[in-house]
Amino acid sequence: MLLLFGCSSTPRPGEPPTDVSRAAAATPGYKVGKPYQIKGVWYYPQVDYGYIEEGIASWYGPGFHGKATANGESYDMNDLTAAHRTLPMPSIVRVTNLENGRSLKLKVNDRGPFARERIIDVSRRASQLLGFHMQGTTPVRVEIVEDESRQLAAALGGAVRGGLGSVAADADTGRRRRRHLS
Repeated sequence: MLLLFGCSSTPRPGEPPTDVSRAAAATPGYKVGKPYQIKGVWYYPQVDYGYIEEGIASWYGPGFHGKATANGESYDMNDLTAAHRTLPMPSIVRVTNLENGRSLKLKVNDRGPFARERIIDVSRRASQLLGFHMQGTTPVRVEIVEDESRQLAAALGGAVRGGLGSVAADADTGRRRRRHLS
């Protein structure tokens, strides 16, 4: 599997850093969020360190560039970020393109997607690195990166409470499960 993230290199002029720890430094805070409804469908944000799901990814770019994300950051389509319907913000996820095997770690800092059964929206830059920018969507596997997500939560004073009530910090340690959201 090709791992595109985490290489220690200096970005070329005009390119964003590819280090989640640098991107996380700009994060205004930790947020799980309350249950919410979009187009008649209810979503229940929660802490889930065992999260893994396969489905369709899409990307978002120019129409959202510079606008506020759900956790208060300014969206930059050139950063390595993503939108997810229920994971805490920020969380770190590994997104693997199932068509070409490319894998990338992204920081979840927004809510979405809410269209056509997609499970994650990634930034334009992430879609380029994952190899699906031109086609627009691709089948992916999304897995939370437990250690890095816990570190972010701890560093930002994140609670371990989810939208459905209290979740023990170690409840999902070591467990992986496939989740299909409606």
